[in-house]
Amino acid sequence: MKLWVNGELRDADTARVSVLDHGLTVGDGVFETLKAVDGRLFALDLHLDRLVRSARGLGLPDPDLDEVRRACAAVLEANPMPLGRLRVTYTGGLSPLGSDRGDDGPTLVVALGETAPRPDSTAVITVPWTRNERGALAGLKTTSYAENVVALARAHQQGASEALFGNTVGRLCEGTGSNVFVVLDGRIHTPPLASGCLGGITRHLAVEWTGVQETDLPMDVLRTADEIFLTSTLRDIQAVHRVDDRELPGAPGPVTAKAMRVFAERAAADF
Repeated sequence: MKLWVNGELRDADTARVSVLDHGLTVGDGVFETLKAVDGRLFALDLHLDRLVRSARGLGLPDPDLDEVRRACAAVLEANPMPLGRLRVTYTGGLSPLGSDRGDDGPTLVVALGETAPRPDSTAVITVPWTRNERGALAGLKTTSYAENVVALARAHQQGASEALFGNTVGRLCEGTGSNVFVVLDGRIHTPPLASGCLGGITRHLAVEWTGVQETDLPMDVLRTADEIFLTSTLRDIQAVHRVDDRELPGAPGPVTAKAMRVFAERAAADF
């Protein structure tokens, strides 16, 4: 496997960044995960736009998008595979220990790993920890992912593939790496960005393509919703057949199934 590190392709066993990189020492970085199908990336422009927004939100200099595009193309060419997860990571770079940034400039890494299609439905749990909708990182896709690691580990312990968070005022927010949608009386709803959730690329397209309504939702909507589904880069649209101890038999339900079909058709045309 070959990776792009700071301007060039390198073999995986020689690809290196400093142990003093701010992305490692304090989680000072942003990233994007893109779906790669036979060497083609889905929604690249949307992902790059969000990469810039996240970098600006952290106060990092704007990434050189021409270099990012070159890096993505080089990594895809060097690592052919039918379905891959391409990750662009952009950090504060070599810095002194502590929260202050150094002057050496940012680090850019692009890597690609093989993945497999997700099943049509999955199980999720809710967790007692909250998203801070008023925090400095709200809405940014940063490398500060430790709370997601903890929550996802709990989900796996309970036979689920995702954990769902509320926010500090008890409203439904998002998953560790996904956005959440519910169907109420035949209409699809998802928490607004003001809830503190990440503005997912798949979420954005699902809202645009399937007529989703952004609604401030209580956590207990997961106990009563007719259908529930998740969106993310690698899930696309994935139905939920269990939330905690509540079973949703027949998932994907009719509204979710239609959304899945519409998304698949539109996404195929946009590659």
